[in-house]
Amino acid sequence: MRDTKKTVARGFYILPNLFTTGSLFCGFFSIILAFKGQFDLAAWAIMVGAVLDGCDGKVARLTGTSSQFGVEYDSLADDVTFGVAPGMLAYAWQLHQFGRLGLAAAFLFCGCAALRLARFNVGVSTTSKRFFVGLPSPACACVMACFVLFMPYYPAFLEPVLPGLTLVISIIVPLLMVSRVRYFSFKEFGFAKAHPYQTMVATLLVASMIFSMPRLFCFLILMAYVISGPAYTLYLRRQGKTLNPEAADAATIKAASADTQD
Repeated sequence: MRDTKKTVARGFYILPNLFTTGSLFCGFFSIILAFKGQFDLAAWAIMVGAVLDGCDGKVARLTGTSSQFGVEYDSLADDVTFGVAPGMLAYAWQLHQFGRLGLAAAFLFCGCAALRLARFNVGVSTTSKRFFVGLPSPACACVMACFVLFMPYYPAFLEPVLPGLTLVISIIVPLLMVSRVRYFSFKEFGFAKAHPYQTMVATLLVASMIFSMPRLFCFLILMAYVISGPAYTLYLRRQGKTLNPEAADAATIKAASADTQD
């Protein structure tokens, strides 16, 4: 996701688009691997694609090479890597057992990712930087990828319900992409600036856990992030606060202005 408050050039810049192309190739390669039955490698390809997708925007901002071409190209690549690829992975892995229902569930990844990206592009100038409206498409794809990678930790006696569990995840997680549920974007995470040492220690701890057991901790972290959105939204409802990120930001700015005038 790029900083849309800055002027976006219309030129073509090779460096950030190379990362986008790499992410697109990972999605394409994941589809090929899924239909070859190499589900682990297909899942890892999606994970690598998510890393590359996170790099392209940062590279564009750091080098001052943001462009309208890059914005549109990134959205098209994301629909393949985080829409088509996880849907095909889920279908080839488990959903094919449900026939047309499984096919429809797999299509939800593709369709909801396209709607999510289109909504982001249209409302990009008014969307709060603190929150994502709906589950980000890379996180959605990585949930399915990590669910596949989590297989070694799945209890043997629960294997008969694995197809049904895959079906449930394939319906709920894509729908969260097009929901109004708010997810933290971590783009304006004040704790990191206020407590850099504690943030560094926490980062090293999380990185160590992921490095030691990547399949387990990637799955647990992603599931915690997926649950955090509905939990935070429910908290706001019970507190009687607005669920509209734009309205919340406007209220915050208005309150800050009033305090300054006082």
